[in-house]
Amino acid sequence: MTKKDRYHFVIDYFIKNKLDAETELHYKSSFQLLAAVILSAQCTDKRVNMVTPALFEKYPDSKALSNADFENLFPLVRSISYPNNKARHLIGMAIMVENNYNGEIPLKVEELVKLPGVGRKTANVITSVIDQQPNMAVDTHVFRVSARIGLTTAAKTPLATEKQLIKQLPKALIHKAHHWLILHGRYICTARNPKCEKCGIRLACKFYNKAKINV
Repeated sequence: MTKKDRYHFVIDYFIKNKLDAETELHYKSSFQLLAAVILSAQCTDKRVNMVTPALFEKYPDSKALSNADFENLFPLVRSISYPNNKARHLIGMAIMVENNYNGEIPLKVEELVKLPGVGRKTANVITSVIDQQPNMAVDTHVFRVSARIGLTTAAKTPLATEKQLIKQLPKALIHKAHHWLILHGRYICTARNPKCEKCGIRLACKFYNKAKINV
């Protein structure tokens, strides 16, 4: 199977079976999504969703959070990984959004990455989810799944993976493909014990077909 055929197979499967895929983080505004994504770094969405209701009740927007004290914010996020850094990042992000963007979350990657706690992956998530921009956020799931299936070749970094995927995916589907690959990696193509028997794209998967040959 050529790479072009593999992409067609995978895209067709997800369109038919996972067209409504979306982020599993709970949010009601672009500010809340940004805060949740910052908290989600090296942490599960499930854990973040347990924390954010109380966080957003007390700090529903950037104005409220920009006035927060670390001592008051920290207890709300202490169960999240790296709570000290993330608490400081959240306050710093809110202050910068208030001072530099009049309380509105910017929707350009180059502006988002200037905010504390925001890297390229987070910026790509925000722009693709909120504005459906053709940006591909590459986390560990996307990185692993793309390589296993054979959608990427010799991509050693998240940026290399991002560039390969964007080059091959239809522009109108890139913001959806991000969720397809993340959720597939989270529930089917897991790191240690991939559930190949339940996988709807195994016939196009390099990992699966190589495993069959070696059995």
